[in-house]
Amino acid sequence: MYITNEFVKENPYLREYSTPSLDARQDKATELPKPRKAIEEWGQPKSKITHLICCTTMGAFLPGIDYRIVKLLGLDLSIKRIMLYQQGCNGGGTVLRIAKDLAENNKGARVLIVVSEVTLVGMHGPSESDVDVLVSHSLFGDGSAALIIVSNSPGAIYGAIRESGLLIHIGKEVPELIANNIEKRLIEVFKPLGISDWNSIFWAAHPGGPAILDQIQAKLSLKPEKLRATRHVLGEYGNMSSVTVLFVLDEMRKKSTKDGLKTTGEGLEWGVLFGFGPGLTIETLVIHSVMIA
Repeated sequence: MYITNEFVKENPYLREYSTPSLDARQDKATELPKPRKAIEEWGQPKSKITHLICCTTMGAFLPGIDYRIVKLLGLDLSIKRIMLYQQGCNGGGTVLRIAKDLAENNKGARVLIVVSEVTLVGMHGPSESDVDVLVSHSLFGDGSAALIIVSNSPGAIYGAIRESGLLIHIGKEVPELIANNIEKRLIEVFKPLGISDWNSIFWAAHPGGPAILDQIQAKLSLKPEKLRATRHVLGEYGNMSSVTVLFVLDEMRKKSTKDGLKTTGEGLEWGVLFGFGPGLTIETLVIHSVMIA
């Protein structure tokens, strides 16, 4: 539902500053978002959906819009539902965080998210003494969105502590997965700084293995010296899991000082730290070096 000039004319209470009208507003807000397009673009049967998360700041209904969407789409009645009300502007991030946890910790989970916001409940006529009404009306609009969250690479890297000790699996697809996704992360985190030349920054990448480093270097056309510190630590100490990238930073700092460079980042101002881990996870940090006294 969208609030138009025609809709306001048909519902004169919306033009009044503080007319009691909650019942009428609630009745008008019962129209459901229709997330069929998201399912169609996903391209898989809706029977595969295992979880449903709904979020809205509209007034609460019993049962909630989560149940009503299940009926509307003909989803399995045993689907696991989560209904969030009154989250406000942070709700988009909240539903993604919850969906991520569900997808990564429930094998085969397919999480449908439906978020719908209509300004009807908060729409009022203007008042010279209430600036908040004018500000809110100039900012807020109507919108609905739906998406499906799936964890597609849970087995690329995994480990388990068994009676015989820690067992680790690293799939042969890991180097390619990392190489094919790493530039997207670089573009996203360095866009605010206006940096797009990956040879103009210093690199502290987790030395997960020679094949990973080789594919990263080839994919991004990195100069060999960009991964010098990483390859040095890998050759001297191997992959020490979480602590390894910290050894890389220390190696870079020591070598920069020894070579008389102006910063701890091989003489450069900005750099990137990458951690590659289970899942597959690519942890990305932008680093600012310090001047060497």
